[in-house]
Amino acid sequence: MMARLLPAPLVGVLTFVLKFFVLIFWFTLMLPGVLLHLVPSRALRDRTSRYCVWIARRWVGSNALLYRGVHPMHWRIEIDGTLDPARNYLVIANHQSWADILILFVALHGRMPFLRFFLKDQLKYIPIIGQVCWAMEFPFMKRHSKVTLAKNPALRNQDLETTRRKCEVYRRQPVALVNFLEGTRFTDAKGQATASPFIHLLKPKSAGLAFTLNAMGEQFAGLVDVTLVYAPTRGGRSRLWSWLCGEQGTAELHMAVRPIPGHLLRGDYERDAAFRADFHRWVAQLWAEKDARIQNMKNPDAVTAPGSDAAPQLD
Repeated sequence: MMARLLPAPLVGVLTFVLKFFVLIFWFTLMLPGVLLHLVPSRALRDRTSRYCVWIARRWVGSNALLYRGVHPMHWRIEIDGTLDPARNYLVIANHQSWADILILFVALHGRMPFLRFFLKDQLKYIPIIGQVCWAMEFPFMKRHSKVTLAKNPALRNQDLETTRRKCEVYRRQPVALVNFLEGTRFTDAKGQATASPFIHLLKPKSAGLAFTLNAMGEQFAGLVDVTLVYAPTRGGRSRLWSWLCGEQGTAELHMAVRPIPGHLLRGDYERDAAFRADFHRWVAQLWAEKDARIQNMKNPDAVTAPGSDAAPQLD
C-alpha cells in the first residue's frame, strides 16, 4: 500500500493527480448528457440527469478503488437501521471539511440513491464540477448577508424557491438529499464567534430543512443522521489535505436511520410561530445528540456528564 511506502505529502500529490485523471475520464463520457441538459425539455432533462447520475456512480466506484489502492482504508462505519438504495432519504451531517463530501460519496455508495448536496451558488462556476452538479440537478443556494437582506427582504425566499423547484425534480427520480445544517464548515473559531451552544457543531439552520420536508417529506423513507469524525491530523495539515495524504484511514462514521415526525411534514415555518418553535426543538435535540455522539467518538473512554445531551434553545 503506497501510503505506507511513500511520504505523506507525496501520497497527497499522487492521490490528487490520480483523482484528476479519473474525473476527466468520466467527465468526457458525461459531457454529452451535460450539453443535452441545456435543452429546455423536462422529459429530456430528466433523462440526461439520470444518465449523468449513472456515470457519476461509476466515478464514485472508481474513486473507492483508487482510495483502497493508495490509502489504508479501515474506516469504521456503523449503521443503526436499514437502508434501501431504491428509496429516497434525507441525509443530515456535520460539516468539517471539503473531504466530507468525498467521504460520504464512498461510504454511502450502493447503500442509498446517489447523493445530492445543497451547494453554494458560486460553486456552479467551478469548471467541470459546477457543470456536472448542475446537470445532475444539485440545488445551488444563494447566501445573502444580513445587510443585503435588510435592504431587500424578498431575497429571503430565493433559497426556498430553489428548494421547491428541485424537490419537484426529485419526485421523478430516486434521491438521497444531503443537508449540512450548519451551512458552513465547523471550526472552533466559528463556534465561538457565533456563540454556538455546542462543543463540536455550529448552530443548525432549520429553514431549508423545514421547507424540504414540506415539499417532499412523505417521499422520504427516513432521515439518515450521519456523524463523521476524522482521525487527528499531523503537522498542521487541513483535514482535506490530511485525507489526500492517506492519514484518514481510521475515520469513523455513524449513521442512524430515524423516522421523520409526521406532524413536521406539514406546517408553515415562516408564518406559524408554534410550528417553527416545535421544529427548532426537534432539530436542537438531533444536534444535541450528535454533539454528544461526536464527543463519545473522540473520547470513547470518557463518561458523558448527565444532561449533557439536553437540547439547547435555538433562535
